[in-house]
Amino acid sequence: MQQKEVRFVYDIYHSIEALNKADATLLEQARKNTDTAYAPYSEFQVGAAALLANGEIVNGSNQENASTPVGLCAERVLLSAISSIYPNTAIETIAISFHNRKAASDHPISPCGICRQTIMEYQTRLNHPIRLILSGMEGEVFIVPDAAMLLPLRFTSDDMK
Repeated sequence: MQQKEVRFVYDIYHSIEALNKADATLLEQARKNTDTAYAPYSEFQVGAAALLANGEIVNGSNQENASTPVGLCAERVLLSAISSIYPNTAIETIAISFHNRKAASDHPISPCGICRQTIMEYQTRLNHPIRLILSGMEGEVFIVPDAAMLLPLRFTSDDMK
C-alpha cells in the first residue's frame, strides 16, 4: 500500500481592512456585485470579480432560474464573460463574496464543485495559477494561493487521452 498526503494551505485575515489595497479593492467589487445577482428563489446572492493579467477587472454574479438546474453560479458567469471579452487572457485573482438575505453573511464561502472544475479548466488551459479571495460581506477573509488546492483530484483533459 502507498499513502499520499494532500496539503491545503491558505491565509486567513480577520477582515478586509487587513488586506493589501489591491486585494481589498477586488473584494469590495465582489461584494458590490452581489447587488446584481438574480436570486429570487434562494435569496443567496453571490458576487465575483476577477483581476486579469492585462489589468482589467471583470464582474459576475449568480443568475437563478425557476427551472433550478439552469441557473448559473457567479463564478461560471464570470469565467464565461472573461472568455468572451478577453479570450486567452490569464486570470490573476478571483474574489468571491455572498449576501445571504436569510442569514448572516459573515464568513467565507468557497466555490461549489462545478465551479471548482470550471475554474481549474480555465487555469489549466492558460497554464496560469488563479488566486482566490473568499469572504462574506464582513468578517474573515481566506486567500487561497492556487485554485488547484480546492480540487486536488481533479479531472482534466489528460484523463481523456
